[in-house]
Amino acid sequence: MRKTTCSGPAPAATAVRDLPAQLGPRPGRVPARAARLLTAVAMPARPAAVPVLRRLARDAVRDHRLPESVDEAVMVIVTELVTNAVLHSGGSEVAVLIEFDGPTVTVRVRDSGRWRDRVGPRREAADENTSFGRGLALVDAYAVDASVRRTDTGTVVSAVVAC
Repeated sequence: MRKTTCSGPAPAATAVRDLPAQLGPRPGRVPARAARLLTAVAMPARPAAVPVLRRLARDAVRDHRLPESVDEAVMVIVTELVTNAVLHSGGSEVAVLIEFDGPTVTVRVRDSGRWRDRVGPRREAADENTSFGRGLALVDAYAVDASVRRTDTGTVVSAVVAC
């Protein structure tokens, strides 16, 4: 049986790439809080990025022996936010950063594009049973806090999961 705690030590990141300051502290700088980096990865914003980044998120959570509920929440959040970035941002890159901060895990997804609206209008009755269009509602259901920050260089969506 796995130990399920959010208070244990977290080793260094499993995959790190130079990410813009919008995603988190710069290398060599001490963050204002005692958050520990679990994973930071950037890759081209293509549909193939979704399962790759979901697996990396799953592995980061499981490597740190966080509760199964955190595992599920982080995988759903990463899947939904990366999918949104790929489908709606028009950016060339998507990045995921996962931080551990004692009682919480924070997931940040950054894209390098601008939000693109839906091509056609949403028709609630026709869209009711579709398998898309509920990503941010799912993120809100799993997160204790979520925010969207749009900048000149893209969008950063943050979601905090309680352990």
